[in-house]
Parts: sequence; structure tokens; C-alpha cells
Amino acid sequence: MEAYGAYPQQMNMDSLRTRFHIGVFFVLAVCLCGCAGTPDAPRYPNDICEIFRDNRGWYESAYESRKKWGVSIPVMMAIMHQESKYEAKAKPPRTTCLCIFPGPRPSSAFGYSQALDSTWEKYKQSTGNGGADRDDFGDSIDFIGWYCNVSHKQCGIAKNDAYSMYLAYHEGQGGFNRKTYRKKAWLRKVASKVQRRAKNYERQLARCESEFQRRKGCCLWPF
Repeated sequence: MEAYGAYPQQMNMDSLRTRFHIGVFFVLAVCLCGCAGTPDAPRYPNDICEIFRDNRGWYESAYESRKKWGVSIPVMMAIMHQESKYEAKAKPPRTTCLCIFPGPRPSSAFGYSQALDSTWEKYKQSTGNGGADRDDFGDSIDFIGWYCNVSHKQCGIAKNDAYSMYLAYHEGQGGFNRKTYRKKAWLRKVASKVQRRAKNYERQLARCESEFQRRKGCCLWPF
């Protein structure tokens, strides 16, 4: 009788173990699928020619943004590199509580462009691109072109001025006009780095853009 009474208990334990293993397998499968669906960042982020060779559709998207907003591809790409290193689902690192526990993220910035929720909504409303996603390269490069065009209009920044464009990108047009960056030496250093990268990208693209233009089947566009 004791053995008979223990049998259902053993069956329940086996069932629990089976369900646990199935649950673990399901979670791992979801994680793996999520990773597989995430675009890889470029292997050579310091070389704009290799970036566009690795990602066949990126040049076309950057070209369309340049044509629409008049902002050079090197400037837009240098800003994107600084913001996300071309990581599709980039987010700001979490803060910490008591130097141990993970806290909230400092902002809602997300994706290639690190656009905030509120600014992304303004972009979608302004452009009519209601289905835009921040983890989509084409939408993100278009956002950067749009934002720089707004900075050009509201702040008088030349569209090829990567240094000032990045300051306005970080501080907002209002902050740029108030010159909030003057009290942020670290930010001015970052803007200088963006400017240098834009110049490097410009020299590199001058050597290889015809390759992508032939593939696209369109005429050349000035930087």
C-alpha cells in the first residue's frame, strides 16, 4: 500500500521536471530566435565603404535621406556611429542603485539613432512616416537627416558642419541656441570626434561611392 501511494507522487515529480525542462527550452529558443533576428553591426565601423559593402541596402537608404534632406552621408553616418555604433537595438546603460542593483535607464533613447520617444513621435508626425521603427536603419538614417535639417533651419547650422550638428543633436535645437554645450567640455570633445569621423568618412566615400552608384543605377550626388 505504501508503494502504491508513492507512485502518483513520483509521477507528479516527473511531470514537474518535464514541464520545467520544456519551459527552459522554450525560453532559450525565444532568446536564440531574437538574437538571430537582430541585424549585426558592421565589422569595420571606421570604414564607410566596408559598412556599405557589408549592408547592401544601407547606401540606398542613406542616399535617399541625403536627397530628401540635403545632409551629407558622412555627417549622418558619423552621428549614427557616435550614438549607437550601428547597433539596431542600442539603449543607454542602466543606472545603478546602491552601486549594486540595476536601476532605470537615464532616457528613452533607442535604436540606431538613439532618438527619444518624444522626438521620434515628432519625426513620424512631421514626415508622415507613421510606421517608422528606431531599430530600422532606413528609418533611423532618415530621422537623422530630418533632425539635421531642422537644426539647419532653427539654428542656422550648415548642413556639412558635423561638429555643430552633433551638438544640436545632443542638446536639442533649443539647447544649442542657448549654448548649453559651453559648460560641457566633454560634449565638445565628443562633437570634435564626430567631426573627425565625418571627414574620414567623406574621404573614404569619395573613393568608393561610384561602386554603390553603379549598383544603384543612379547619378552621383555631391557630398
